Amino acid sequence: MRYDLTTIGEGQIRLTVPHGQRLARTQQLRMTAACSEANVAGLLSQLGRSTAWCSRLPRTDLAERCLSEFRSVGIDMSAMIRTDEGRMALYFMEPGEAPMPSRVVYDRLHTPFREISPAMVNWDVLLDTRLVFVTGITAALTECTASVVRYFVDAATERGIDVALDVNYRGLLWSPEQAREVLSPIAAKSRIIFCSRRDAATVFGIEGDKAGCSRQVRDRFGAEHVVSTDQTDGVYHAGPDGELNYDVVRVPVVDRPGAGDAFVAATLHGFLDDDVTAGIGYGLQVSKYALTHHGDLTYINPELLALAKTTDIIR
Repeated sequence: MRYDLTTIGEGQIRLTVPHGQRLARTQQLRMTAACSEANVAGLLSQLGRSTAWCSRLPRTDLAERCLSEFRSVGIDMSAMIRTDEGRMALYFMEPGEAPMPSRVVYDRLHTPFREISPAMVNWDVLLDTRLVFVTGITAALTECTASVVRYFVDAATERGIDVALDVNYRGLLWSPEQAREVLSPIAAKSRIIFCSRRDAATVFGIEGDKAGCSRQVRDRFGAEHVVSTDQTDGVYHAGPDGELNYDVVRVPVVDRPGAGDAFVAATLHGFLDDDVTAGIGYGLQVSKYALTHHGDLTYINPELLALAKTTDIIR
């Protein structure tokens, strides 16, 4: 196969309010690229994996800003779809400090990606891969994006390509009922599923303690591996060899978005070597680095990954 992992998702620009300020009052915004799927592909690319990302973006300066950041870490963009008209998706991040939670404001209506169709995609590129990675975020945007995700997964399954699903439920994008209807068939075709305990309860009505939650998701959909997170309370894995629970240690956070994507990517790094347990160890370690710098994309190299000595995640 040409690639280790291929994926589809909407490129965005993230505009972050400085700490201690509110969006309605700020006079400054930090600009960075964003896309959950590209974050995963980008980290894997830095670890020596061959990855490709497809999106549908306009030919604008903001789109180039997004593409240049992900291109810089080695993601193949030969399947990228460009349009002469349209706008770039944005999201605004208002960091919170206890007791005030962080807040996200989406501005991603009427973008070219929301009208993507299977006929627009270069499947010869995206299906020349060992692993297809999809998320609930892209499936949530429109019926068009959901149809592309379903086509991607179905075509991969027909060709014997492994599928990885990150449920990644976003309540601002769709309802639990919609998410359950769209994601259940995809989960049933996935070899590895990432689903937090909160998402398991909200979307699938599955309640369980620690790895018991992962086991129930695994039993429901027949996935070989299910990895669950529980914010700072732990990480859990249910696989063919049993169940494991991993502790989490709290530390100060510079910037939270992207830490989950870093964890998923590093876990998939192990999965691609047929060692999910090692992958989770990588993920727990890489998540530290994700929290130490601004931006959704985590910058890392194999030497830093080799420093992993613990299965603690510092968050």
